[in-house]
Amino acid sequence: MKKWIWIGLVAVVAIFFYATYNGFVTKEEGLNSAWSNVETQYQRRSDLIPNLVNTVKGYAAHESETLGAVTDARARAASISLSAGELTPAKLAEFQEAQAGVRSALGRLIAVAESYPDLKANQNFLELQAQIEGTENRIAVARKEFNDAARHYNVAVRRFPANLVAGLFGFEQKPYFESAEGTDAAPEVKF
Repeated sequence: MKKWIWIGLVAVVAIFFYATYNGFVTKEEGLNSAWSNVETQYQRRSDLIPNLVNTVKGYAAHESETLGAVTDARARAASISLSAGELTPAKLAEFQEAQAGVRSALGRLIAVAESYPDLKANQNFLELQAQIEGTENRIAVARKEFNDAARHYNVAVRRFPANLVAGLFGFEQKPYFESAEGTDAAPEVKF
C-alpha cells in the first residue's frame, strides 16, 4: 500500500512540475510576442520619419538643426536593438530613453511645421502627421499589452509553490515598460 502512495505522490509532483513549467513557457512566449508588437510599432514610426523630414525639408530648409535632431534621434533609437530575451531593467531603460528622444524631436519638428502655413496645408504632410499620430497611439497600446503580459508572467513566477519551479528552471521576473513623466502620450498635433 505504501508503494502506491509514493507512486501517487511522485505522479502528482511530476504533473505539477509539468503543468507549471509549461505555463511559464506559455506566459513567456506571450511576453515575447507582446514585446515584438512594441518593437514593430517603434519600427513603423522610425520608417515614417524620413518621409516626414523630407516633406518638411522642402518648406523649412533653414530649420536644419531641428531636422538634424530628428534624424539623429531616429539613428540613436534604431541603433538600440533589444530582443525579448535581453529584457533587463538597464537595457529597457536605455531603449526607452532613445525612444523618448525620438518622441521629443518629433514634437519639435511638428512645432516648427506650424510656422509654415503652406506646409500645414500640404496633403503629404497632413497624411504623414496623421500616420505618426496613429503610430504613437499604437505604441501606447502595444506598451500596455506588453506590461499586461509582463504582469501576468511576473505574478506566475512569484507565486508559491510555482516560484520553486521558476527558480529551478531559471524563469525570472521581467521589467515593465515605463515612460518618463510627460512622455507617455503622442506628440501633440495641432492644425
